[in-house]
Amino acid sequence: MSQTASDPLEYVNTRGLGALAEKMGIRITEFGVERTVGTMPVEGNTQPAMLLHGGAYVVLGESLGSMSANYFAGEGRLAVGIDINATHTRSATSGIVTGVCTPIHLGRSLTVHEIAICDEQGRRCSTVRITNLIKDRPAT
Repeated sequence: MSQTASDPLEYVNTRGLGALAEKMGIRITEFGVERTVGTMPVEGNTQPAMLLHGGAYVVLGESLGSMSANYFAGEGRLAVGIDINATHTRSATSGIVTGVCTPIHLGRSLTVHEIAICDEQGRRCSTVRITNLIKDRPAT
């Protein structure tokens, strides 16, 4: 890994999470190659039945997994998602959910991360797995 930022959260703050993650209220609270943690409010991200939308879990998972993969990829490289899946096992109805992203595989050209998303009581609501392809950043 060739990242040189002395404070990994500085990398997140400099790069930003993107417009969708910002609209959904996603916040990164811990960031690094081996563990990334982020939160998202349930309010504003629900489906008509007032449960956290399944797609919102996926957005949180992809935000954490992609940021972690890009940090691992290093300068001059880019990680892009090529596969994502989610299994929802519980419904969050209020408060915030917290996603903990850990690597399953960190390779030269592929990363795989698992993101466990839990409610405020620590109960797992969704498990997201994302695979990112690492490639050279295109010339701009």
